[in-house]
Amino acid sequence: MSRGLASYACFPEQSRGRRYEEPAPQMRTAFQRDRDRIVHCSAFRLLEYKTQVFINHQGDLFRTRLTHSLEVAQIARSLARNLRVNEDLVEAIALAHDLGHTPFGHAGQDELNACMREFAPAAGGFEHNLQSLRIVDELEARYARFNGLNLCFETREGILKHCSRRHAQQLGAVGERFLNHTQPSLEAQITNLADEIAYNNHDIDDGIRSGLLTVKQLCELPLFLRHYEQVMAAYPEVQGRRLVAEIVRAMINTLVVDLTETTRDNLQRVAPGDVDDVRQAGPLVSFSPQMRAQATELKQFLMENLYKHYKVMRMTTKARRIVRELFVAFMDEPRLLSQDYRHDDALLQARAIADYIAGMTDRYAISEHRQLFVM
Repeated sequence: MSRGLASYACFPEQSRGRRYEEPAPQMRTAFQRDRDRIVHCSAFRLLEYKTQVFINHQGDLFRTRLTHSLEVAQIARSLARNLRVNEDLVEAIALAHDLGHTPFGHAGQDELNACMREFAPAAGGFEHNLQSLRIVDELEARYARFNGLNLCFETREGILKHCSRRHAQQLGAVGERFLNHTQPSLEAQITNLADEIAYNNHDIDDGIRSGLLTVKQLCELPLFLRHYEQVMAAYPEVQGRRLVAEIVRAMINTLVVDLTETTRDNLQRVAPGDVDDVRQAGPLVSFSPQMRAQATELKQFLMENLYKHYKVMRMTTKARRIVRELFVAFMDEPRLLSQDYRHDDALLQARAIADYIAGMTDRYAISEHRQLFVM
């Protein structure tokens, strides 16, 4: 077994395996192989040019899906080390968790979901989480023997954060926990909350950088105000970018420490002996009730003051129109697509178009739309 890990961690030598059997890797573990396959795949490279909040070309310093994924991986590895679970597995999950995101962030996803429900209701819509799993299971074309990346069950389990019962019934073993109401591994639970820590805090940073949020506004939140006051007490002269960076850094640390300590208490109370015990328990990775309330308050603040800011709404409205008009154009005339994306069956055609659009970067989607609709 891997040295230094707790008994309830995921051990690569005890993995539930891959969809297609392969020889064990040399000089690295199965989870390290998964991480490396993700880093080298096409979908991972495309994340560099996909929106987090601000469209990629709006500024070079705003987060993209790629930088977000790297930040999630860093936070998740720190948490995994603190809790003595598998760092390589959390890194693989973190780097893959957003592979299925559309261009233009959640606006693109929402519109593509609406298009799929309208034109192909039997397909069950579109969800980026399921698309991430679809990419690693089917769409990546790098190996002669199989489609996808053929990742370990534990990595695939972590990528699939949430899933409808309908889709779970179609996914085999990786969807079973959504049917029997069990939990994923601790590594998957850790990565899920590392994602929340990362996007809440870097959206504060990007929101202030964009001028859509102010430090004064954010000081209405107890979580932000507490760290603002701590930074100002330590560095009375600090301002501008350094002030924001110090506050965000301190907030991330506070959230990581609280999550670690609360989870340790949960583990001590439940005392799982192995990963199967973890799966049978309730959620074990959590914030304290007080921190959960403050983190939720922060999320609600960002929703009302950043994601629904009129300048962001103007951008997302344009983005949704681009996605819809591309989808409708391709459904009406599939010959606009290369042969690889054409199907006689309407359901398969709609899914192929969704795959095509979801794989676009922001700038490629804008370029495709311009070629089709601008004379």
